[in-house]
Amino acid sequence: MKKVLFTVTMAAACAWAQEATKSDGEKAADIQPTQQTAREVKVEKASWPVWLAFNSTKNIDVVGFRLTLPYGACEGLTGFDLGVFGRCRYMEGFQLNLLRNEAEDVLSGFQGGIYNTAGRADVLGLQAGLWNEAQSIRGVQAGVINIANAVTGFQIGLINRSESLYGVQIGAVNVIREGEWPFMPIINIGFESFGSPAF
Repeated sequence: MKKVLFTVTMAAACAWAQEATKSDGEKAADIQPTQQTAREVKVEKASWPVWLAFNSTKNIDVVGFRLTLPYGACEGLTGFDLGVFGRCRYMEGFQLNLLRNEAEDVLSGFQGGIYNTAGRADVLGLQAGLWNEAQSIRGVQAGVINIANAVTGFQIGLINRSESLYGVQIGAVNVIREGEWPFMPIINIGFESFGSPAF
């Protein structure tokens, strides 16, 4: 009983600290002119290597481990993201959320969950889940449905679709819209690269 009470107290304290930080930021925003652009917003480093996310704290950079219960958003995350629904702008590491993983801008690492999305996974990206989406990816998409604009690597699933591909698609339905063979069952090979090949 004492352990449960201690855990609940710590969770409430973390939530209160996040809300206090957020309300202080809102008060400061009321005092200062509102002519700030998105790039001028100050991004703070998380003070602890373990961050419990109960809500959206978009102006935080997390280095270490983030636990999203049930939802968390941040500017950048380097390390591990574990929970139910995780969103960040820049992701470097492992994003393992049950329902959804989202790297809005850049992914360099691994996403595993039911629904995975990434803006650009141009360094190295691995997505494994039921539904995987990326604007561009160098690496592997493995799931039931894989969608990307530009792929350098592999798509393995039931349905694979890309605008351009330098690599191989393996699945029941394989579509490369700008490819020499726009549709092929079982396997399709693309030779059009959106940059220098990763493999």
